[in-house]
Amino acid sequence: MAPQRPEVEVAVPRLLELIRELQAGLHPRGRPRPVTLESSLERDLGLDSLGRTELLHKVEAGFGVRLPEQLLVTAETLGDVLRALLAARPGGVAAEELRVAFLRAEPAGEVPAHARTLVEVLEWHAASHPDRVHVHLQTDAGEVALTYRELLTGASEVAAGLQARGLQPGETVAVMLPTGVEYLEAFFGALLAGLVPVPIYPPFRPSQLEEHLRRQAGILRNARASLLVSVPEVRSLARLLQANVESLRAIETVTALRGREAARLRPHAEDVAFLQYTSGSTGSPKGVVLTHANLLANIRAMGEVARVGPGDVFVSWLPLYHDMGLIGAWLGSLYYRMPLVLLSPLQFLARPERWLWALHRYRGTLSAAPNFAYEICARRLKPEVLEGLELGSWRMAVNGAEPVSPETLEHFAERFRSYGFKREALAPVYGLAESSVGLAFPPPGRGPVIDRVRREALLREGRAVVASPEDPDAVRMVACGQPLPGHQLRIVDAWGRELPERQVGRLEFRGPSCTSGYFRNPEATRGLFRDGWLDSGDLAYLAGGDVYVTGRVKDVIIRGGRNVYPYELEEAIGDVPGIRKGCVAVIGVADAGTERLVVIAETREDRPEERKHLVQHIRDLTIERLGEPPDEVVLAPPHAVLKTSSGKIRRSATRELYERGELAGGRAVWLQVASLGLAGLGPGLRRGARNALDVLYSAYAWLVFWLVAPVGWLVTVLLPRRSWRRGFVKALCRLLLRLYGLRVFVHGREHLAGCPPCVLVANHASYFDAIVLMATMPPEMTYVAKREFARHWLTRIPFDRLGVRYVERQEAQRAIEDARALLQPLRAGDSLFVFAEGGFVREPGLRPFRLGAFVVAAEAGVPVVPMALRGTRSLLRARSKFVRRGAVHLTIEQPIRPTGRDLAAAARLRDAAYEAVLLHSGELALERGDPG
Repeated sequence: MAPQRPEVEVAVPRLLELIRELQAGLHPRGRPRPVTLESSLERDLGLDSLGRTELLHKVEAGFGVRLPEQLLVTAETLGDVLRALLAARPGGVAAEELRVAFLRAEPAGEVPAHARTLVEVLEWHAASHPDRVHVHLQTDAGEVALTYRELLTGASEVAAGLQARGLQPGETVAVMLPTGVEYLEAFFGALLAGLVPVPIYPPFRPSQLEEHLRRQAGILRNARASLLVSVPEVRSLARLLQANVESLRAIETVTALRGREAARLRPHAEDVAFLQYTSGSTGSPKGVVLTHANLLANIRAMGEVARVGPGDVFVSWLPLYHDMGLIGAWLGSLYYRMPLVLLSPLQFLARPERWLWALHRYRGTLSAAPNFAYEICARRLKPEVLEGLELGSWRMAVNGAEPVSPETLEHFAERFRSYGFKREALAPVYGLAESSVGLAFPPPGRGPVIDRVRREALLREGRAVVASPEDPDAVRMVACGQPLPGHQLRIVDAWGRELPERQVGRLEFRGPSCTSGYFRNPEATRGLFRDGWLDSGDLAYLAGGDVYVTGRVKDVIIRGGRNVYPYELEEAIGDVPGIRKGCVAVIGVADAGTERLVVIAETREDRPEERKHLVQHIRDLTIERLGEPPDEVVLAPPHAVLKTSSGKIRRSATRELYERGELAGGRAVWLQVASLGLAGLGPGLRRGARNALDVLYSAYAWLVFWLVAPVGWLVTVLLPRRSWRRGFVKALCRLLLRLYGLRVFVHGREHLAGCPPCVLVANHASYFDAIVLMATMPPEMTYVAKREFARHWLTRIPFDRLGVRYVERQEAQRAIEDARALLQPLRAGDSLFVFAEGGFVREPGLRPFRLGAFVVAAEAGVPVVPMALRGTRSLLRARSKFVRRGAVHLTIEQPIRPTGRDLAAAARLRDAAYEAVLLHSGELALERGDPG
């Protein structure tokens, strides 16, 4: 008989009993706490993320149901768990759902070796094998397969929506989405629209709301994000961000953004691909600038070392807002045409066995995770959920993004040896966002290398002296591999002098993957570079070609001439019963030339005698590890120790709270929301004032135009001489620019000297283009306009009086005749001006140039002068009546002389002029086919 949903009368007492059992297991020394349906899972019951996972498993096993994984982040009280339980579908997590037949991937084949950007990589795949599955996305409802064609199409639709909202190339767009197809489409949609995506992570629980949104607001302010792409469920939270970030103009969902397929912009290799904000474990997050060239260099180097080839399959649950998941897993799989099996981080946290079963099902060969994931799998998974598991295909298990524990490596290898996992597959690595994620990899199949060094020499002298096998106090360090091809590492002292092997110092690096600096943070950028090398911020030593990382520079505590590395002590204290695992910070506080050693450990224990016992236990453990006691032990409430999005301890931020005496747990949600709302009043008022000024300026601009334009039209028509009319229009346009307060900067004016007659060509982005050109160019210029202007008297009369020439764009025969007619002014010694795109549209991007003007230049044997207008599009966009303030740059390039008089020479002229304008226009190349 199928299991039935539990009744409330049965469910409540059984649920309370289960939570008491769980408490007893997690806090064996703690005093039993009263449990009610109103009990907070964190504040009252002491359940962190792993505790919640165990509760979910116990409830499922005890009631024979399957709970939604989202419950891990949405449940705040035991009552929330009860409601989910009563609504849950009968039947636990059937192992048969995971134990399916092996699915073999299609061989990978060729890769886009000549691609210069991520956009070119995706376009190459979509053209070469459009219907091949790129991502196998695992969801509660089953698998969603995403092909290369579908990704490009979906991303193009998102790009169209972004372009339609008036975003200019180079602006930043924040992506705050969970793992899924929409994230992938939003990321590439921003790239196709010429924008810079900024991945940020959504908040997990309301209890963390204030700290999370304050950090995200800081990121968005630094990035000057113009738009936030999110999901409907978090729009209310996202609006709190908008209230605190002046630049944030809109918040959209992917569904709302979808539009007709966009015209794709073509970024350059050196253009910024995205901003990867550092985790901020030692300070405020900084936006690492990563170009397309940086990323492709790193992906290719990692693939070379990992020997990626036909048949490889990457399995990942890593978050896509983190560089290890975004670059290492997704973009690496995209480049190498590997199938990517993608789970969400929540799926892993709820049921870690899902990761291993995905490797089993898809015959996964490559996967990566932080150390804690291997630890969870090795210690917490029960044999019954692993029955039938086969991991023999897993050839490279990358361990990185946080310190690697030798104990974890050993436990994992031993636990899964009987499931076909080979110890040689374990691959501890080293990387950081400033190097586009990867920096040092071990050779595949080598397995972990553990270095045992003398503790006293390491702490007092910074030397990694090999310890004897009998030394019980030896420190074990994990080798993190050698530099990637084309990259270099070195260890230096405080003065930048390179140190010998086995001497601890600052780790510096350089190579093609390296960032150019931090976005809008010149001070931090200056601190990053020294003599062409980048400072990792880590301490390490080299031995046998491998790098061994000992800790973060800012985290190391100098106490009595000894270097104290916090991580090892924090791990040991976290194992003390009554202390929250992973919630310990060992910090140094400046004190008379040395540093006081302070241990901050979270606990829910409130009995005085038990707290006294915990303090003594921590002191004894510190003496055992360091040979001397800490100066102070602080037992703090939950959430007092701050963490990054990836779970790293934020020691600097925690130290600041300690020094200010503000160590405390999370506040009530309504207090956090109220605090954020008050904090957003200032930015909100400034944004409102700015918007009001913008509206007033636009109204003023139109008032000026309608006062000046009729007078200008009449005078232009009535003046008897063409030279007078042209001079008057030039003066009128200069007056308009002055009244509008627009600054125009002209570069390269000397290139016009001595070159008439010639054909001047420019890009076209706004009605302001003509005003700027007439105000800055010599009045003795013949302008070329589309024939549509000649069909209405209001424009035809003044244009004829100014000597404007018309060209037909629709009828082929008339277009040829009009083009031939343009030879007359050139032969008479006049120069021609042409908008080479033939018109302008709302969407940003430089459209292909029409050939007509270049045919005329080649046939007449006169040079072409490319001119690039930058900034006019933002002043007044097509199909918009809103005028904005700004500055305009006009760059005049050197004349390009024709190399013949045929069509081939004209095409060469066109292509050369296009590249010259593209260089200075601030636009990206736009593909719409050959316009002729």
